[in-house]
Amino acid sequence: MTAPPPASAEARWTFAAFRHGAIDVLPFVPGLAGFAMAYGTLAARKGMTLFETLLMSASIFAGVVQMVVLDSWPQTLTAGAIAGIVALTALVNARYLMIGATLRPLLGGQPPRKVYPTLFFLVEPPWLMSLRYYSNGGRDPAYLLGGGVAMYVVWVTTAIPGYLAGAAVGNPKQFGIDLLVPAFFVAMMVSLWRGPRRSWGLIVGALAAALTEFMFGGFWYLIVGAVAGCVAGVLNDD
Repeated sequence: MTAPPPASAEARWTFAAFRHGAIDVLPFVPGLAGFAMAYGTLAARKGMTLFETLLMSASIFAGVVQMVVLDSWPQTLTAGAIAGIVALTALVNARYLMIGATLRPLLGGQPPRKVYPTLFFLVEPPWLMSLRYYSNGGRDPAYLLGGGVAMYVVWVTTAIPGYLAGAAVGNPKQFGIDLLVPAFFVAMMVSLWRGPRRSWGLIVGALAAALTEFMFGGFWYLIVGAVAGCVAGVLNDD
């Protein structure tokens, strides 16, 4: 199968596509809101103010990283502790190097003044939806931006009730919220399935991530799964 051509250098960024992208990520909102509330609760327990909690969400916008950093936050900040937090953040977010590369067909040739702000809002749900959008013939980069902005607004604002509610939603697993986002990702993968051969990278990445999480726990599975999937996809490329 021949890959569709990349977006043109003069692709239009329309509000219609922006709105379309925002609407398409709505199924992710319950899971995202639940984790944002859990993050707010954890931040309150760590002694952060509401302003600091919201500032962290607004400036970082990386749910896994924020939860990991807060969970490992030391009682006393030292140079070594700060270096460790920075290294951990870089490790967990390294997957975005590969995620960003997959968006080259959609964003290639677009002006940096539009691309870089769009990449700030890049998270997995709008990225996944954009892959499907592009595979279905969509070429408006505003679709990705709309999905990212929608997720950003939900992530920042729903941390407030979590912060105020304390322990009420401190453990998202108590309500099964932790299953919502993975379940929707699995459902989306079905629509992206192109047969065993064309989806070899997906299969290898999923198996590698599951095995790594089972054996070692922590967040290494994010990196191992992404790297294994990319390598398998490249080796299997027609």
